[in-house]
Amino acid sequence: MIEICPESDGATLAVVASDKLTADDYEVVFMPALEERIERFGRARAVIAFDDDFHGWELGALWDDAKFGLKHRNDFERIAVVGAPRWVEWSAKVGELFMHGEVKAFNPTEYVDAVLWAKS
Repeated sequence: MIEICPESDGATLAVVASDKLTADDYEVVFMPALEERIERFGRARAVIAFDDDFHGWELGALWDDAKFGLKHRNDFERIAVVGAPRWVEWSAKVGELFMHGEVKAFNPTEYVDAVLWAKS
């Protein structure tokens, strides 16, 4: 499940991921919100926080994530990854090699710092 957080503002989209992410999470919530910010501001900033019960993606969601990332690889200024499992942090760092924006990992207790960094 992906939920949009109240810290979302302007070009910054803050979300929390929990349980297992589905294609609907991407197609109905995440991608439209990011695309609106990209269209409106040119480039987006994202804060993606992972809840303790997060345990991955369904295949359709993983495919949506990959397609979206390739399509918009030049459309992000900053992506903060908060409380992610190590394998997600490594994946984000690898993804950074293919995009122009910055990616930074934060501990679960550093959510506020992550939002401030993404918005700065």
